[in-house]
Amino acid sequence: MNRKDFEIEICAGNIESVFAADLGGADRVELCENLFEGGTTPSYGSIKLSKEKCGLDVFVIIRSRGGDFVFSEIEFEVMHKDVQSVVEIGADGIVIGCLKQDGTVDYEKCSRLTEAAKGLPVNFHRAFDVTPDPFEALDTIKSLGINRILTSGQKNRAEDGIKLIRELQEKAGANLRIMPGSGINESNIQNIALSTGVNSFHASLREDVETKTHYTRKDVSENRYKVTSASRVKALIKKMQEL
Repeated sequence: MNRKDFEIEICAGNIESVFAADLGGADRVELCENLFEGGTTPSYGSIKLSKEKCGLDVFVIIRSRGGDFVFSEIEFEVMHKDVQSVVEIGADGIVIGCLKQDGTVDYEKCSRLTEAAKGLPVNFHRAFDVTPDPFEALDTIKSLGINRILTSGQKNRAEDGIKLIRELQEKAGANLRIMPGSGINESNIQNIALSTGVNSFHASLREDVETKTHYTRKDVSENRYKVTSASRVKALIKKMQEL
């Protein structure tokens, strides 16, 4: 498959992962922090340096906390101001996802965030995967003019949600991309691509990094963190090019 025929987005939980995604040849990063909570809005410094030092597109997740996707008015106000800041910094797009208490997409809140983005592309994150009716959610998201939906097919791993991902792809239309994510790696991306017909993919491809300090305490487990691997990004892209 020609490199222009598909796109690879890397979920980058720190600045080192952004650099690795760029080096590996990714098209875009979804920049966030606190991946153990599902991803929250990153710092000003992370966004600014990502744009200054890397050549790929930087989409910034707008999420004030982990947990569910039903946000109070003050939480939403924080996110609205974050969108305004992200636009000023020069990000290439934003990633959002607000739901109502019944699990349906909160059109009003998502619309206000989209408007605040001032024309930047908008992706809808995996809040989609906890909506009660994915096709109703798809229609609402389409009406918002959102560009992509990140989804695992409402399963823990995209590989297990292939059937729904394929059905969503068939119903999405020309202006909305379905982008599978969660557990996508070098060993399964070809199967997911062939089984669903999608051409946009989201992966983290992280590896453990040992601490750089010369002193550690064995009874305190603060010595490891995870960073995207540039070599794994390259391997993922190579797998797609082989199709």
